[in-house]
Amino acid sequence: MYKLFDGEYRFMSIVWELEPVNSTQLCRVCQERLGWKKPTTYTVLRKLGERGLLRNEKAMVTALVKREQVQQYESQAVVERSFDGSLPGFLTAFLGAHKLSRQEAEELKRIIEEATEK
Repeated sequence: MYKLFDGEYRFMSIVWELEPVNSTQLCRVCQERLGWKKPTTYTVLRKLGERGLLRNEKAMVTALVKREQVQQYESQAVVERSFDGSLPGFLTAFLGAHKLSRQEAEELKRIIEEATEK
C-alpha cells in the first residue's frame, strides 16, 4: 500500500527529485522547503523506511517506490472512495466547466485507446 499523508508526499517528492541524496543534505532541503527541523526529517525518514517506501543506508536515502506507483494508488483510492469506482463519474466531476484543449483531448483519447487494448 502506498498511501501517503500530505507531508509525507512532499517529503517523498524531495527524495524523488534528489535521489540518491545524503541524509544531511536531505535535512537541509527539508528545512528550506518544508520548514522542518532535523528531528522531524529523521522521524519521517525512519517511519517511511519502516513502511518500505525508503531506504537510508550509509546515510544515503533512496526511494523504494516510484512516484508513479504512489500516484496510481492515490488516484484509484479517490475514485473508489468518492465516486464508487466510477471513472466516468470522476472525470465528469473533475472536468466540471473546464474546457479541454484539442491537444489534451487527443492525449486522453490515446490513453483510453491504450487502456482498452489491455
